[in-house]
Amino acid sequence: MPVNRRQLAACAGGWVLPAAAQAPWPSRPLRLIVPFTPGGTTDLLARAIAPELQQRLGQPVVVDNRGGAGGNIGTAEVARATDGHTLLMGTVGTQAINAALYPRLPYDPLRDFAPITLVAAVPNVLVLNPANALRYGIHSVADLVRVARANPGRLNMASSGNGTSIHLAGELFKRMTGSFMLHFPYRGSGPALLDLVSGNMDLMFDNLPSALPQIKAGKLLALAVTSAQRSPAMPELPTVAEAGGPLLQGYEASSWFGLLAPASQPAEQVARLQREAAAALTMPALRERLASQGAVAGGGSSIEFAALIAAETAKWARVVKASGAKVD
Repeated sequence: MPVNRRQLAACAGGWVLPAAAQAPWPSRPLRLIVPFTPGGTTDLLARAIAPELQQRLGQPVVVDNRGGAGGNIGTAEVARATDGHTLLMGTVGTQAINAALYPRLPYDPLRDFAPITLVAAVPNVLVLNPANALRYGIHSVADLVRVARANPGRLNMASSGNGTSIHLAGELFKRMTGSFMLHFPYRGSGPALLDLVSGNMDLMFDNLPSALPQIKAGKLLALAVTSAQRSPAMPELPTVAEAGGPLLQGYEASSWFGLLAPASQPAEQVARLQREAAAALTMPALRERLASQGAVAGGGSSIEFAALIAAETAKWARVVKASGAKVD
């Protein structure tokens, strides 16, 4: 039905049309960009929550992997999105670490995004190729410190990309132990793990959810978790600080993952996304699925998530400076 002159005058005066006349949102499928390749923790968490969001929002939620440049390529794509139907599964790397590592980011982690909610927090886990570990005589964190210090550059350290928490966990380890290991950044945990399992790489500080299946299958040797406390998923594993001796006292480098929208996303849509995602993360089946992968479900408010990002940005800037980590 055509809009009459009274309606046009009302709109010109700042009034809005009745809700029935407004287009529903979401009006088509949403794209959830994962700024890393398939197979890593960011991808696993996105694919765990996407079906729940799809059910609650009434539109398909399609996971789209856009890996590269430590997560910067996919993250920048979301920052530029104006279609109202593009979301990001952000990480501690893309939203907090990269700002300190990259002199020129193609996005502003604080200005260009609207935080929705924290999805999960996970520890990293120090894993080695079993055959390579046996050849070097590495059976513990203390052994790794000894071998790495005695043989600078002999060990190869894989990561999911420059600037990721996996990269920084290794750089912090190197800094605190006074050791040097060659860093090989990949386009995500998936391809890095493949090379680690095959023996092309020696070790990795991977997110626990993506490494856990390979650990349980005996294809990777796990030495310790990087969190301040032991992980409920593998309580038998010590922390790096526990197992590393005096050089590694106070070592801690964990990861987190959360949903974000472009800063241009209308506030009411961000609020709805937060409500639906938080409700999904209270469901026992999803929480149990995340716990089985070594992740602790989130689901807090957008304000809480924004505060976490700000605090972590400051924290990791200090870690990057102290560790001397560089993008290579």
